[in-house]
Amino acid sequence: MLFLLHGLSATADLNWFPAFPRLATRYRVVAIDHRGHGRGIRSRRRFRLSDCADDAAAAAEELGIERLVAVGYSMGGPIAQLLWQRHGTLVEGLVLCATSRDFRGHPRERAMFSLLPAVSMAARLTPAAVRRRAFDRVLGTRRETPGLQQWAMQELRRSNPAAVAEAAAAIGRFSSRGWIGEVDVPAAVVVTEHDQLVPPHRQRKLAEAIPGATVHAVRGDHAACVLQANVFVPTLRQACDSVVARAQAQSRR
Repeated sequence: MLFLLHGLSATADLNWFPAFPRLATRYRVVAIDHRGHGRGIRSRRRFRLSDCADDAAAAAEELGIERLVAVGYSMGGPIAQLLWQRHGTLVEGLVLCATSRDFRGHPRERAMFSLLPAVSMAARLTPAAVRRRAFDRVLGTRRETPGLQQWAMQELRRSNPAAVAEAAAAIGRFSSRGWIGEVDVPAAVVVTEHDQLVPPHRQRKLAEAIPGATVHAVRGDHAACVLQANVFVPTLRQACDSVVARAQAQSRR
């Protein structure tokens, strides 16, 4: 059973649609939209990654899922890590893609993330119609854009801009350095080798910090899950197969 956790500003469908058919040939697959994203929960509470992890656990309980492999992409990586930390009896494996233990090691990154709380507050105070127009201008959306691109833009517009800004700030605050080495379930890290957003060396440090984690490299950038799906999806499937096989062997002991 694979539980897919998407990245910042995306939706479950937008992040994972190229992977659904390949994964579904072997596994039961569930994917949810996180808070403030797509069709996800809307709340006046400040966005917290821990709430997203709890949402995933609640959805699993509602669906009668007793054990799952958490598959997290980018922001979904911290959520998957927190899902293991907070709901350990539920998680039997981790597949972490294009993600890290933390996201603000470089001075430029620290400066960028330090500005995000103010951005999210401004977004909260801005009328919804104004936020939506500004969001559309940033996306460069045009209603006449055909096919897949139009659908992708529609998916992006489903998200709440204020929540997305708060989510980015939450990513900047996240760190699992103090406890990620305690992970006691099979894990795999899918490294996007040309990633300009989450540096590959940081992704590899995540793998090194998790006992027994395997590394599965993809020659792609941070959007490889969609834009280089031809190389990302087979590698993702290999990572999932590896984790599931080890989890099954562990359960038989």
